Formats: sequence, structure tokens, C-alpha cells
Amino acid sequence: MPIEHGEIAGKAVSGHNNFQDFDTFLENGGNRGLQPTVILAGSYNLNPWALQVEETPMTEIPIGYVGVVISYIGHDGKDLTGTDFKHGNIVEKGSKGVWSEPFGPGKYPVNKYTMKVELVPTTNLVLNWAQARSESHNLDKNLSTITVRSKDGFPFNLDVSQIIHVPTTEAPKVIARFGNMVNLVTQVLEPTIGNYFRNSAQDSDVIAFLSTRKERQESAKEHIKKVLDEYNVNAVDTLIGDIVPPESLMKTLTDRKIAEEQKVTYETQKQAQETRQGMEKETAIADMQKDIVKAQQSVEIAERTANATVKKAEGDASGVKLAVGAEAEATKMRALAEAEATRARAKADSEAVKLKADAEAERISKTGIAEASKIQAIGKSTAEAYELAVKALGGENFTRYKITEELSKGNIKLIPDVLIGGNGQQGGSAMDGLLGLKLMEMMDPEKKTVEIPQKISKPEAKPKQGPAKSE
Repeated sequence: MPIEHGEIAGKAVSGHNNFQDFDTFLENGGNRGLQPTVILAGSYNLNPWALQVEETPMTEIPIGYVGVVISYIGHDGKDLTGTDFKHGNIVEKGSKGVWSEPFGPGKYPVNKYTMKVELVPTTNLVLNWAQARSESHNLDKNLSTITVRSKDGFPFNLDVSQIIHVPTTEAPKVIARFGNMVNLVTQVLEPTIGNYFRNSAQDSDVIAFLSTRKERQESAKEHIKKVLDEYNVNAVDTLIGDIVPPESLMKTLTDRKIAEEQKVTYETQKQAQETRQGMEKETAIADMQKDIVKAQQSVEIAERTANATVKKAEGDASGVKLAVGAEAEATKMRALAEAEATRARAKADSEAVKLKADAEAERISKTGIAEASKIQAIGKSTAEAYELAVKALGGENFTRYKITEELSKGNIKLIPDVLIGGNGQQGGSAMDGLLGLKLMEMMDPEKKTVEIPQKISKPEAKPKQGPAKSE
């Protein structure tokens, strides 16, 4: 069947297995001519007498872009923009017109004879109105430096950079309005920005325009933002670059500036000379002032020396008086302190003596009581012991026993160690006794004392005349 009236391609049919079953394609009402169906990459068994296949690369949407689809086939879809948008129809996917959902970054099988994909950058775009300067997107390749004319009739050039951003959701409207991004630049941005700066320059002279560059840049940003909002484009910033005034005007301004700077220089030099003159005058006066100051200082020194002498004399007298009074007061205070200390020490000594006497009396009292108790206890026990001994031994025997005990306690020798006596006929001579005593000393060196009894018994002899001698 031929293509329907008003269409550029046949209707899409199914069941023919990518045109490999051509009889099914014909039976299902397939049309002759351009087909909307796209065969993807692969090997197919096709009838060359029935089909002609053209191989085309897939449509690529790079990162930072979206692809707005313009379809030339399909049924007439309902406009989704409403009554406020009067620049074209935005339809749903599969309908004829601009699709409301753009393609994101990637590759898509698109029939270039039935559809068109417009790339719209969604990142910030910089457009430069400058000579021989453009960005990689080449949307500003036809833009050039803006030439304006000031109020005083001087033409001058200025470079401008405009940063814009197209939101993803607004990209279909931009394409529906302008067709592509190049038309957006040439139909909106170029005339809007150029006319704004031309109008702005006519309101002031060149010098005023140069001096108010910052304020004019802010004003241009606000104005261009309002204009681009009407075209579904966001104006991020507007920047004024180089401003190139006419060379003749610049020479005049330069000469004027040089003259002003020279005037300032001359004024500065004049002030420097006046300052130098004043300095020399002050230097001369200062040199003369040395002697005057020296004389005045001599007079002041003499006056102060005399005053110091008088003050010193007065101070010495006052010092002596004060010293005597202070010494007397100090002596009085020392005497009072010493008396108070002596009184305190005497009181403390008396208290100490009293406490010691009380303690000693207490000690003697306690000791006496204890000693008396001890003696009483010993005497009582001794009497009881004597009483028992007398009962056991008898009075006379107990008396002999106590005498013997007392004699033994006193270490009294009752028997002499050596008894020397006789005349050598019966018991030995006196010489024998002395020899024996000497032998005992040699045997016991510590025992050197010899006890000689007071009375030595001798054998009876004939009486001789004269007193008897004893050894």
C-alpha cells in the first residue's frame, strides 16, 4: 500500500521479524517507501528485491547535554505547554512535534529521516563578545567586540562576557521557540546585550563610563536577567571586559593626567623647599639657643644648689630631733618590753617551781607509802618465819643458827689458812710456815693476804727471864 496522505513514512507494523518475513509485512498492511522502524546492529536475512537498508551511526548525547527530539511522524499529540506558551507545541513521546521528555546522555537508535535530535547544553555557557575569542561550543563564533558611542560623541569598544544556563526541563521550550541554540544566541542574546550597552554608553561620556564600570556591570546583569527569563533561559552573570577609548581621547587624557601629576610634583617640591628653609631657620635658632640654655641652666643649678643646702641643713636638724625622739621612744618601748618579759618569765618560773614541788611531794608521799607497806609486809613475813623456826628448832638452837648465818654473811674467817707455831721439834719451824705461805701465793697469785692469828699456842717450855716474844 502507498504511504498515507500527509505522512512522510509508512505506518509501523509488527510480526515481520525485522522485515525478514516480508510476506507477513505485506499481509499486515505494510506501506511502501520510508519505514519508521529502525533495525539495530546485527546480521539479518533480508530480500534485496524488497528492501533497501541504509546504515547510519547511532545518535550520541554527550555528558552535559540533553537531546530534544523533534518528530516528523506520528499522530497529532495534545499540546502540554498550556495557553501561556505560544511558540510551538510540546507533545508527549511518540507524537508529532517536540517531545516534552528529552534524551539524557547516551546513544540512541534514531531514524534521521523521521526524527531530529537537537543538542542543548545544560551546563553554564560562556558567550564572548570579543574579537578572535570563542568557546569550544562555537555558539559565539560570530560574536565580536561591541562598538558604542558616548554622549560626547566618542566611539569606543568594549568586550562583554555573558554566562547563561538552560535548565533540562526548559530545553524543549527553548527548542520549540528558537529551533536550536544558535538561533537563541543570534535572535535574543546578541541584540539584547548589544543594544543595552549602546544605550547605556549614550547616557554618559567616556571618562564617566570608565569610572562607573562596576555599577554599569551590575545594572547590565539585572537588565539582561529579566529579558532572558522571558525566553526560559537563566542569566548567571554579565561581565564587562576591556574598554578601549579612542586613541586621541586617551592622548588628551594622558597629557592632562601628566600635567596634573607635574603640578602635584611642583607643589610637593615647593613644600619641600619651604620645609627645608624652616628647618634651616630652626637649626640656626637652635644653635643660638645652646648658650642661652646653658646660661639659664647655670642660674637654675646655682639656685637649686643653694636651696638644696638650706633644705639639707633644715633636714639635718629635723633629722637629729626626730632621731633623738625616735631613740627615746625606742628605749622606752624596749624597757617596757623587757619588764613585761621579765614579769612573764618570773611568773612562768614560779609556776614551774610550784608544779615541780607538787610533783616531788606527790612522788615522796607515794614512795613512802609504798616503802612502808613493803617494810611492813617483809617484817610481818620475817616474824612469821622466825616464829615457825623457833617452834621447829627451839629457841637456843635457832639463836646459834642465826649467829652462824650472820657470821657467814660477813665473810669472817674463823680458821686461818696457815698456822705457824712450835720450835721445830714437834710441828716444824717458823721457816717452814713461811715457805708454805709462799708456795700458796705462787699457786694462787690473787691470794696475797695472810691472816696471822693474834695468839699462837706453843708447847710448854721452861720459863726464861724477861718477856716472851711471839711471831
